[in-house]
Amino acid sequence: MRNIVIVDAPSNLGLRPPAPGTVPGCYKLAGALRENRIMQRLGAAEGGVVVPPRYDRGDWQEGDGVFNAPAIAAYTVRLADRIEHHVRKGDFALVLGGDCSIQLGASLALRRLGRYGLASVDASPDFRGPDNSDGIGAAGGEELALATGRGQDLLTDLEGRRPYLRDEDVRILGTRDAYADDPEVVQLHDLAVPVVTVSDMRRRSPEDVGKATAHSLEKPALDGYWVHLDADVLDPTVMPAVDSPDPDGLLPEEAIALLRPLVRSPRCVGLNVTIYDPDLDPDGTAGALLTDLVVAAFTDD
Repeated sequence: MRNIVIVDAPSNLGLRPPAPGTVPGCYKLAGALRENRIMQRLGAAEGGVVVPPRYDRGDWQEGDGVFNAPAIAAYTVRLADRIEHHVRKGDFALVLGGDCSIQLGASLALRRLGRYGLASVDASPDFRGPDNSDGIGAAGGEELALATGRGQDLLTDLEGRRPYLRDEDVRILGTRDAYADDPEVVQLHDLAVPVVTVSDMRRRSPEDVGKATAHSLEKPALDGYWVHLDADVLDPTVMPAVDSPDPDGLLPEEAIALLRPLVRSPRCVGLNVTIYDPDLDPDGTAGALLTDLVVAAFTDD
């Protein structure tokens, strides 16, 4: 197994407050997975913490664009610096979030290094952007649109590198069937970006989908690829501790079968894990399950 380095990216800047006067608890994800001994079980090296700015939306109002945008932009650059360092060394970067906006850090880092693809394992494609929505605000639901160059320059053109990802280098896996008619999913189909729903995956088998996706991202035009894992891809019967626990998601064994060929490919350079919220998991059951899932993707455990 390659040298895995764990980097904590405990940013919650891209999510709306779960209630007035509170902040999203997903910034505790990394700590929860570490408590479940993810580092020891993977034999991983310590990559440290990239500390995020304070969560403060100030006087932001609907229609003002992405909230916390300057903080997210600054954090993206710092996280990209850390990820770039490890990818250049040949390490496999395992980044523990955090909300989904941390994926921008990986995309920027890899854009500095060349042309990379993305396999996004997520209940929703997070492709909400100015072309398909008037509800722009939370980068955690918009990071794929931002990474492919859609949205405000402050986030889409850092270091003059827009887009960080090309449309043709993106794969969406595990989207809920109920989202099929959402404008962002329709736009992805129009762009010929592959979107594999839960029912699609079960018809083909998660393992076959993972193998086919890895193969498609191992093409010579790409220098490698990254995997994004949002815990909400799992069914809420096993993963209720997310901000949008919608029904009809993947079961743990399906997610493991999908992830194994993706993360084990020599062309895969990293994985980020997002959205699990320990505040919504008082007995820690969901956090233990998520840790087991990630470990099993690498180790057959």
